[in-house]
Amino acid sequence: MPVPLLPERAVVMEAPRVSALAAFRHLQQESLQQTQVLKKDKHDRPKLSQKNKLVKKKRRLSESVKEGNARNSTAIEHQNGLQDDCSNSITKKEKTPTKKAKKLRIAAENENITSNQLEGSRISGKPHTGPPLNTVLQDLGKIHNSKARAASLFEWLISPLAPADFFRDVWEQKPVLIKRHNHEYYDGLFSTKEFDRILREDNVQFGVNLDVTSYTDGNRETHNPPGRALPLVVWDYFKNGCSLRLLNPQSFCGPVWNVLSVLQELFGSMVGANTYLTPADTQGFAPHYDDIEAFIVQLEGKKHWRVYSPRNSSEFLPQFSSVNFRDRDIGEPILETVLEAGDLLYFPRGFIHQGDCLPDAHSLHITISSYQRNSWADLLEKILPAALQVAVEEDVEFRKGLPLDYLDYMGVQNTDLEDPRRGTFIQQVQSLVKKLAGYAPVDAAVDQKAKNFLHDCLPPVLTPVEKSHSVHGAPVMWDNGQVKDDTIELEADTKIRLLRGGIARLCSEGDACLLYFSSNNSRIYHREEPKYMEIAAEHVEAIEYLIHSYPKYVPVGSLPCDQEEDKLTLATILFEKGLVTTREQLKPLR
Repeated sequence: MPVPLLPERAVVMEAPRVSALAAFRHLQQESLQQTQVLKKDKHDRPKLSQKNKLVKKKRRLSESVKEGNARNSTAIEHQNGLQDDCSNSITKKEKTPTKKAKKLRIAAENENITSNQLEGSRISGKPHTGPPLNTVLQDLGKIHNSKARAASLFEWLISPLAPADFFRDVWEQKPVLIKRHNHEYYDGLFSTKEFDRILREDNVQFGVNLDVTSYTDGNRETHNPPGRALPLVVWDYFKNGCSLRLLNPQSFCGPVWNVLSVLQELFGSMVGANTYLTPADTQGFAPHYDDIEAFIVQLEGKKHWRVYSPRNSSEFLPQFSSVNFRDRDIGEPILETVLEAGDLLYFPRGFIHQGDCLPDAHSLHITISSYQRNSWADLLEKILPAALQVAVEEDVEFRKGLPLDYLDYMGVQNTDLEDPRRGTFIQQVQSLVKKLAGYAPVDAAVDQKAKNFLHDCLPPVLTPVEKSHSVHGAPVMWDNGQVKDDTIELEADTKIRLLRGGIARLCSEGDACLLYFSSNNSRIYHREEPKYMEIAAEHVEAIEYLIHSYPKYVPVGSLPCDQEEDKLTLATILFEKGLVTTREQLKPLR
């Protein structure tokens, strides 16, 4: 039965929480079982030999803090493998006379950090080194499983904090600050030079791709003129104290596209980005909270950040972003620091934040984001209306009429009535709601979420090997006024596999089975309609076989189709759609 689409709003039932750490460990185990991840050179990865001791120490020290703080309003600072609650933060007890004085104090303390939570012990200021981004991306190409690639890239992004520790102790719970004392850590991801190139070479439009903003005396303003954002105009705004927000850098910048397209397989949710270029001694945005998990990656200069706890429980992990706040609305920060190039700051959705530049340096950072509208509530918004439709069709209890007199004793005006009919009525409603769970089409609703995710996805960035072994490297060309006869064909013994683990999804819609895929998506968000093709019933098992075989290569002849011709036809269609790659480069027929 087709799953009806849900309205924008629906009643939300409480759902169990699944541990992000458990999900991450399952992903790691699944990836390791499917493929051998190449070991990195010992000189190219951070040494965490003291990790277990340090984690135990951190747990002992923070045990008392965690009591009563399940939804922790404190923050973690992570320095070269050492974690500590509220390190390098200015708390309510540490007020300074003026904002300028506070900035200068923080800047000084940033060079000489002391942790109160570690009984005054000094945290090591040694730089944390790691492989440059170009090396990381090249090494990822040697990992055969795209989910293992995503896990490896995320490990580099938040190193030296271990992903397992992050998903257990931090994710959706509290901010974390990673100070590396290494200004070159994120070199190659994005830069002001790249920003200028994009303005000169690409069609960047004000209000569509670029926002010009300012925040002065508590007032947030946007200064977007109409039309294309040309360098002369944009840099004049910047020179006069305006911040520049590039809304979709992945559309213009190859490294950003590559990083986001890899990470989306870790999160199973769209991974997006904005870049922010802010002049010295200015602020571009008012305090606010977002509806995404935010990773602030400092690329150039430095920026003074303040992070605040959600104001109440209803604003913890919100579904939507907030309005702009004033300082008097948000209390004192739980974390205050200066990010320098190479540092990273993470905070969950719902944590209020604001950033401003110090007088002596501009700031360029990129915010990498994910998990927008990816909660249990969002899944239930798809499940409940569909479940109700099925229940109404199959169970007469849901179709029976309401009591003749229910308006006499139900409703807000009757809440104080001591009428036994009220209890009976409420019990019946609760019984039907409980019964509704038995009609919930959970798998079908998850497929609806997966279909939306594939529409949101960036297309994959192909490695040289993937390109040469896929339709993108097929040796067909135009030569002397005609197509050169370099035809290639798949054969029964040709070994194939999906290009990426999460690139396609089988979904049942009515009497049809559709295969949704992201290989041909645009780099511009939702520029095109979702990509899909209908799969004949006799080919469904073969598609499932390919999906579950990933990352192994399987012979075309092993596809579970009744006819040999069907196997070759299906494999050829998938190859031409860019969904599969071959183990060996195909040779043209002569």
